[in-house]
Amino acid sequence: MNIRKTFFSFFTLVLMLGVMLPLAKADESNQATILTFSQAVEIPGQILPAGTYRFVVVDDSTGSDTVQIFNANRTKLFATLNTVPASRKDPKDETIIFFAQRTSGKPDAIKTWFYPGMLDGHEFIYGSKEEHELAGDSKFVVTATPSDKTLGGVISGN
Repeated sequence: MNIRKTFFSFFTLVLMLGVMLPLAKADESNQATILTFSQAVEIPGQILPAGTYRFVVVDDSTGSDTVQIFNANRTKLFATLNTVPASRKDPKDETIIFFAQRTSGKPDAIKTWFYPGMLDGHEFIYGSKEEHELAGDSKFVVTATPSDKTLGGVISGN
């Protein structure tokens, strides 16, 4: 397979995952981010079907790192998840999602989410069996950047 065909296949996969551009940068204190997935994705404890979701950090005075995932208009709560802090050296102006690409036929799993401009992100905590499975899976990064387009995704690295 030539490089052009490989690149096209990989880029098509990224678009199929369809991490939609954040529609709005809401209040930075709750890091509200709207993401659309064109395929199912895994989060701890469940599979989210293809669709649009709002990721929000819970304002908790205990200092815990809790993320809630709602439908787009925030009328249905899908999950409240404890996460552990993740960090990076350089803040990016885009939403960054780290995925584990599942070889077992399961949907790709969201590992870490970084809000634009932040050094600290949120690493999702999976059960020991899932963590073991995810450790062996390949990883990839999807970057969502604001633009006038409805759908986009750019690979920023592995």
